[in-house]
Amino acid sequence: MKRLAVIAALLTLLASTLVHAQTRAVAIFAGGCFWCMEPPFDKLDGVLATIPGYTGGTSADPTYEQVSSGRTGHYEAIKVEYDPTKIGYPRLLEVFWRNIDPLDATGQFCDKGPQYRSAIFVTDDAQRAAAEASKAALVKSGKLPGRIVTEILPATKFYSAESYHQDYYRRNSVSYSFYRWNCGRDRRLEQLWGPAPKS
Repeated sequence: MKRLAVIAALLTLLASTLVHAQTRAVAIFAGGCFWCMEPPFDKLDGVLATIPGYTGGTSADPTYEQVSSGRTGHYEAIKVEYDPTKIGYPRLLEVFWRNIDPLDATGQFCDKGPQYRSAIFVTDDAQRAAAEASKAALVKSGKLPGRIVTEILPATKFYSAESYHQDYYRRNSVSYSFYRWNCGRDRRLEQLWGPAPKS
């Protein structure tokens, strides 16, 4: 009887794990300052969490100071955890493109350096196919006045940024708003994509 109870508990745990795996997926995007990449994804129904961090480089457990030096190979990035039964990866890609300058190979907006370049980090073949299709569609549309330099790269280990970077735009709304305005991010986005859609 005790053995049956243990087996039943293990089966319940396995079923719970499978359900969790089906309702929680991960997307990783680099779009310059990670503070600015959280808000557009946080607004989406089906997004469960946004986590600023570092990825793409070789240094283990990098700090903000190390990454901001531009010598670690890491990008400032954001990990988006989402429920694929509520929102699809193609929709996340749409939001990503609309919030970056895909023409800038030197960084994003006022932030320059390799750590601020834009990139899509794909976790599997399905994400790669979707990312490549979305980029090809954007190129074909002729909407942007230049060559799209945003890379599609294989996902590597993602390191969460320090706690003071998490939800920065919510916890430090005044300084965040000033930084964003001073960086010219919204002016450039409107120039590239037109007025921001109403939330």
